Amino acid sequence: MNIKNLIDFKRVSYLWVGLLLLPVLSSGQLLKLWYKQPSRQWEDALPVGNGKLAAMVFGGVSTEHIQFNEETLWTGQPRSYAHKGASQYLEQIRTLLNEGKQKEAEDLATREFMGDPVRQMAYQAFGDLYIDFPGEENFADYTRELDLKEGISKVSYTSNGTAYSREVFASFPANAIFVRLISDKKGKLNFSLRMDALHTNKNVRVDGNEITLNVKVDKGVLEGVAKVKVITDGKVDLKDGKLSVENATAATLVLAAATNYIDYKTVTGKPEEKTAAILRNVRPYDQARKEHVADYQKLFSRFSLDLPAKINSGLPTDERLLKFKDSPDDPDFLALYVQYARYLLITSSRPGAHPANLQGKWNHKLNPSWDSKYTVNINTEMNYWPVEMTNLSELHEPLFAMIKDLSQTGAEVAKEHYNADGWLVHHNTDIWRGAAPINASDHGIWVTGGAWLSLHLWEHYRFTQDKSFLQKTAYPLMKGAAEFFVNFLSKDPETGFLISSPSNSPENGGLVEGPTMDHQIIRGLFRACIATSEILKTDEQFAAKLKALIPQIAPNKIGKAGQLQEWMTDMDDTTSHHRHVSHLWGVYPGEEISPVATPDLLEAAKKSLAFRGDDGTGWSLAWKINYWARFLDGDHAYTMIRKLFNPIMDASVKKGGGGSYPNLFDAHPPFQIDGNFGGAAGILECLVQSHAGEINLLPALPSALPDGKISGLITRGALEVSMAWKDGQLKSITVLSKAGKQCALRYKNKTYSFDTVKGKVYHLNADLKII
Repeated sequence: MNIKNLIDFKRVSYLWVGLLLLPVLSSGQLLKLWYKQPSRQWEDALPVGNGKLAAMVFGGVSTEHIQFNEETLWTGQPRSYAHKGASQYLEQIRTLLNEGKQKEAEDLATREFMGDPVRQMAYQAFGDLYIDFPGEENFADYTRELDLKEGISKVSYTSNGTAYSREVFASFPANAIFVRLISDKKGKLNFSLRMDALHTNKNVRVDGNEITLNVKVDKGVLEGVAKVKVITDGKVDLKDGKLSVENATAATLVLAAATNYIDYKTVTGKPEEKTAAILRNVRPYDQARKEHVADYQKLFSRFSLDLPAKINSGLPTDERLLKFKDSPDDPDFLALYVQYARYLLITSSRPGAHPANLQGKWNHKLNPSWDSKYTVNINTEMNYWPVEMTNLSELHEPLFAMIKDLSQTGAEVAKEHYNADGWLVHHNTDIWRGAAPINASDHGIWVTGGAWLSLHLWEHYRFTQDKSFLQKTAYPLMKGAAEFFVNFLSKDPETGFLISSPSNSPENGGLVEGPTMDHQIIRGLFRACIATSEILKTDEQFAAKLKALIPQIAPNKIGKAGQLQEWMTDMDDTTSHHRHVSHLWGVYPGEEISPVATPDLLEAAKKSLAFRGDDGTGWSLAWKINYWARFLDGDHAYTMIRKLFNPIMDASVKKGGGGSYPNLFDAHPPFQIDGNFGGAAGILECLVQSHAGEINLLPALPSALPDGKISGLITRGALEVSMAWKDGQLKSITVLSKAGKQCALRYKNKTYSFDTVKGKVYHLNADLKII
């Protein structure tokens, strides 16, 4: 061995030793999910995506399976879900409810008031790419990982004396999925390539070095085309209907997919032409990889969370998850979970794409749970809870685009169902932007979906201070949502208050008058519109109307068991452990119930949550983390984090409580991505809160997280916060002013406010003194 090779060998050896020690010696540095074996089930596979395309990488040795999606392949067709003439039954339904005839009201509503059709459409799996490797059943030194720093899935192993490696990533700049295959010995890479799909109506053809898969959905008008192109130094041939590659050293596969969907009204796209153009313009692998990493890191590298690594930090992710159940002293696992949620947002919600649905963009079924659509009575909103806080603000844009669409379809529903101005959405929507009530009246008639979604527009402004966005995009949509309720709210004959009727407390208690959650959301929307009017100095007359209405809306009430009432009537079942705790919306993500402003209501909310218990589905556990953080009880929040990390290693088990699968996907069960996002938001809510007019530092710090560092976290007021704490005590804080707004800080009983200059950085010590 010559001197140069010896130096290179030592450099590589030291590097590998460093990497092996890194999880134990340093926190938050080895940002990856990794495993010692190929995935055994879909919920073990690792996700990649670029917002429009998504794929699950199984990491098999004899056969690699890459199951992929394209975000616009759904069942159904352009249509209105509005039920013509439904409004003529509105007052009759209200009267029946007021007379206590709930069953009769539900029956009438089911017959005459629901959407047409009464079911919305389903997101579809697209296809499967299989790479078969002959003679590689025996292998060693296997590792499989998802590198969160680069946004790349990787596999490596040795077989028959040859080392093989793979990389898979979904490129946003190229709008394609890349698969790179390498052997460390010349000419030792041999494989065959095939494509398939679950769809009955499908066709596969091979042309030269490309395979094309055509699919058409069974119940609808959408068609899809997927093409994979092989670029290699080996021999490419057609054998047994498969594309065969022999005697190669390296190969790149490029996968493109598209459908004929253009928007919710138009399905005249040309997927064959689109996919062909993508492959025709594909760049060499090294350049494509470089562009992908640069694009991805531009988003991912803005934020960091460092929590101490402990003994379990060096374990494979599945083993680490199992250990956490009984040995939860693994703070760095929480940091990994937060960063994984950010990765999932980056890979499922990019500008120009549709928003993340119930499963993000990852779905391997034609009949997925809840159709893998958009459930807007909690789940879609939860997907975006961490987006502003974790410095990924532009990833909110797909949701805003959907809200704009819904303001149009929802205006028709407002008119046909309620004879009202403005717009609304009930508890679900799909790619056709359905806004009418669906499924059944006992849970489908819930009127505040549009109002809640509109508050995301307001939150985006609060975090960015972008007045142009507020004026041109947010306020017109917010006002339209508020106008609906100006028309819709009706006077309760018994109390004289304005109430929301008919509606329901999401999925609990059936069709009712005046659910608490509705009133909290409506007040929140009205207040946001009033504040916007003051900021923009416009529409004062409408703001005055809303100000007059707010005190007339039925207030929060404390029931006989000391609980926050879920309904106007004190009928809460204190033995119920229902997954929804919707009447606590005013605690989180709302803010009208707080320790300082409304201590009695806060205690009542705590009692309600205690009655519901600590168990629940995955997303329910995530919401409870946020509730306990807002209650300023960090240790109880950590209890809920432990439950969210409950290992569910066998995805065929659908019963029992929620938790996490081996690939850290949230388990309802089955898989729903909302819990990943809600859980990440809850962890951060323990560390920083900014909803109450000040930045509260370490407001609910769990005793299990005594030490840590965070940087790049955004608060309301467009302030970027970085801080460190040790032994449970704040050590330092840095604030970057992104908009020149006042900064009001709180740490325990210390407060400090100061004016800022846009672009200036301020360093403060633990006493909140500028240094």
